[in-house]
Amino acid sequence: MQRKNLLITSGVLALILAAVLVLPNLDRLQSKARQTIASAAGKAAVANMSDVVAENNARGLAAAELITLPIAVSEVAPGIFQASGVGNSFAIETSEGNVIFDTGLIIQASEQIAKLKAAIGDEEPKKIILSHSHADHVGGTRLWDEGNAEIVAHEEFEEEQRYLTELNPYLHQRNRTLFPWIPETPRTLPGMDFRGLIPDVRVGNGEPYRFTLGGRRFEVYGTPGAEGADNIVLWLPDEKILLSGDFFGPQFPQFPNVFTMRGEKVRKPIEYVDSLNRIVALEPEMILPSHLEPVVGGDNIARDMRKIRDAVQHVHDETVAGMNSGFSVEELMSSVALPQELSLSQSHGKVSWAVKSIWEYYATWFHFDRTSELYPTSQRAILADVAELMDLDAARLQVRRYLDAGTPEKALLLLELLEGTDVTETQRALRTETLLALKKQAEPIGNDYELYWLDSELEKLQ
Repeated sequence: MQRKNLLITSGVLALILAAVLVLPNLDRLQSKARQTIASAAGKAAVANMSDVVAENNARGLAAAELITLPIAVSEVAPGIFQASGVGNSFAIETSEGNVIFDTGLIIQASEQIAKLKAAIGDEEPKKIILSHSHADHVGGTRLWDEGNAEIVAHEEFEEEQRYLTELNPYLHQRNRTLFPWIPETPRTLPGMDFRGLIPDVRVGNGEPYRFTLGGRRFEVYGTPGAEGADNIVLWLPDEKILLSGDFFGPQFPQFPNVFTMRGEKVRKPIEYVDSLNRIVALEPEMILPSHLEPVVGGDNIARDMRKIRDAVQHVHDETVAGMNSGFSVEELMSSVALPQELSLSQSHGKVSWAVKSIWEYYATWFHFDRTSELYPTSQRAILADVAELMDLDAARLQVRRYLDAGTPEKALLLLELLEGTDVTETQRALRTETLLALKKQAEPIGNDYELYWLDSELEKLQ
């Protein structure tokens, strides 16, 4: 009996000892487990989407370029390491510990972390700074955090996470239409969760959050208006380096996505201009964006930032002036353009869409021109009736006339009225020709989202 009690006591002591040894490292073990799961899932995801990636890459589209970038680490400035990927992740060394800025996409984060740790060491970072709540910027946060790292984000970060999480099933399918390499369903594997992050430090839009670590000075600024209300940037004042996250979008310089067609909450154009003014005043000599390559050269950076700011202000002011003069949103979408001196790439944001976004931001969804907008019955509900009343051959002939006249937008509108009919081969061919004409019309501007959408519509006809 005594021997049995002794064995039980020894067993209990062993469990207690194990708990004492393991519990302090539990967060670290969980982080390692998440990394293992994320690494395996990431490799599987990349393998599964290889055909789609190759197809998109052949089309030369920006998202395909991002997903096919190799994950590699380089020292982009003394003591600052960049891990490339869909979203770049940065590690900043100091003698008192490291700071991480953005943590990449979950399916790539494990490899990014492994390569960054090979460069800077295996220690848990002191701080993890998240530029905003998008999946390609926060995916690896839990893989870095072993329980002691301080998470720094904007004061609106949790609210932005909340609505993105609640709407994830809806937004996921919209995103997948535009980025077909995204998995068919949202990731639900344990360890692949990247939502529900709770910042330890919440940064507002007023005074920056400043700290010094190992003699290196850091300043975190709230810069709303770009990719949402929760944008922050990291400024290294001694090096005059700006870690910009997605503030400028995936390329620099370019016309920004004032709102995004893939679907998100409204973005405030004047708030973005104000944030740009704040960054211009810092006079950065290097920008480290969370997509693609660093930008260097203080004079060029200053010129291009002012150009972006003035372009957004111009589109805003022209839209407001047009609204006050009684022009319709469609008229302004057609007429508002950037002057030559403010010309920018529209591969990410498009001026005509910005006009519509600004209009609806100020004047809401009711345009005061169609009473039917007030009611839930849409035009689609009467298309079959319209088809019965219409001379279909004459309508298809008119589509042909529109195409021959080089007005594919009119052709598309008439074809959409014919959607209540049984689709004939002639009609299918006309729609294909119309979409191809719209694509050709879109190619000089080269807006990726427009091209993705048109391609997705063409695929439905195959």
